[in-house]
Amino acid sequence: MADAEGHAVAEQQEQTAEDEDAMMTRIGQAVMLQHAGDREEAQTRFLALWSEIGEEGDPLHRCTLAHYMADTQADPADELAWDLRALSAAHELTDERVGAHHQSLAVRGFYPSLHLNLAADYVKLSRPEAARSHLRQARGAVGALGDDGYGDGIRAALERLEAQVGEGAVEE
Repeated sequence: MADAEGHAVAEQQEQTAEDEDAMMTRIGQAVMLQHAGDREEAQTRFLALWSEIGEEGDPLHRCTLAHYMADTQADPADELAWDLRALSAAHELTDERVGAHHQSLAVRGFYPSLHLNLAADYVKLSRPEAARSHLRQARGAVGALGDDGYGDGIRAALERLEAQVGEGAVEE
């Protein structure tokens, strides 16, 4: 009996992993539409996926979807709202959950980009002090980034935004 229960639990865990991968695949498909220039269709798909995931759903799914959904927004206030959702979901993530999706990922690596996006939102909304606050947080988190194309891109974007915001953007 115990062996049958163990087998059932293993099957359930395997199905859960497949479902999670399926959601990340669907999010990725919407991201590809977005990157191909079909912002409206990407946004429609993101909203449908958000309805499936829900406000209390898997934090990795919520973080990933909200992060990309923000980029489809025409209104900077809406973009900020989605970026705040992404940051909130990131606070709920664990390295174990992120590593289950991809073994090379760690939650701390999400924060430079998340704070950079929030800083950019606040710049668009003419809120330089809030932008500076998130620039400082992004700068403080860049040590989690690798010496690769992604890390280099985030660091370069951070430097550009710091220059745009001006003196006093970052206190190191």
